[in-house]
Amino acid sequence: MTLTELKYIVTLAHERHFRRAAERCFVSQPTLSVAIKKLEDELDVTIFERNRSDMRVTLIGERIVAQARKVLEEAELVKQLAQQGKGQLNLPLRVGAIFTVGPYLFPHLIRHIKPIAPEMPLILEENYTGVLRQKLRSGELDAIIISLPFEEPDVELLDLYDEPFEVLIPAEHPLARQEKITRKQLEKENILLLGEGHCFRDQVLNACPGILKGSDETSLPQGTSLETLRHMVASGLGLTILPSSSSDKHIYDTDTLVERPFAGKTPYRRVSLAWRQRFSRPKAIDALAQAITSCSLQGAATL
Repeated sequence: MTLTELKYIVTLAHERHFRRAAERCFVSQPTLSVAIKKLEDELDVTIFERNRSDMRVTLIGERIVAQARKVLEEAELVKQLAQQGKGQLNLPLRVGAIFTVGPYLFPHLIRHIKPIAPEMPLILEENYTGVLRQKLRSGELDAIIISLPFEEPDVELLDLYDEPFEVLIPAEHPLARQEKITRKQLEKENILLLGEGHCFRDQVLNACPGILKGSDETSLPQGTSLETLRHMVASGLGLTILPSSSSDKHIYDTDTLVERPFAGKTPYRRVSLAWRQRFSRPKAIDALAQAITSCSLQGAATL
């Protein structure tokens, strides 16, 4: 039994697909399959039930995968402890962020962390919350920047800032002449949203539950990023709702797009920092948090 084999079964249990699991582990699919079969033979149990169209984890397999995950976490902790003598602020820090935060936070973060930790380069990644959660647990990332709600055992959470939502409107649209927009007015419009899997989509729908009343969800395209939404609004396809940090007046001027705040109680999201409780570089986490909270994010209220 090896740590590599344990990593393979944890990844396969998460992906539920041999090809995707092999890609995540940077090996060929046959290599992954042979290694997992070898581990099953050694343990004399079936961890995964396979057929032509599906794969699932057996009951005993779920227990083995859970224990394997703990073993991998402990192995990562050994590596971190070995690095402690080199100092907490002179090693790279692996930081992930959700797609709707990373592109707008990272440029500010790089500028603000250099004076605090000049010898701590950042390895950055953007991904979905679920993927970031898994990579944090496995030790592939040291800290992740996500939006609440977020719960994970043995993970510390620090609230960073609250970010209000804004309505993005084509400049020639009648609502562009108003100073503030009500949720009721949006119910009569075509509202463009991100696709399934983006937590910001869920947050918008929770904050404005009636906004799709005037839209045909089956015919409206879904954005793959906030920037694709911006471009589709500029083309006149509809309106959208964005977090204030994504405001960008360099691409389109006010003759093309305008941003308007909400009337009444402004919807917002809370952005937080998460890391493993036993992460051995608390000073690095402190430096990261300090740099983020000192960033001058437009419209964001630091906590």
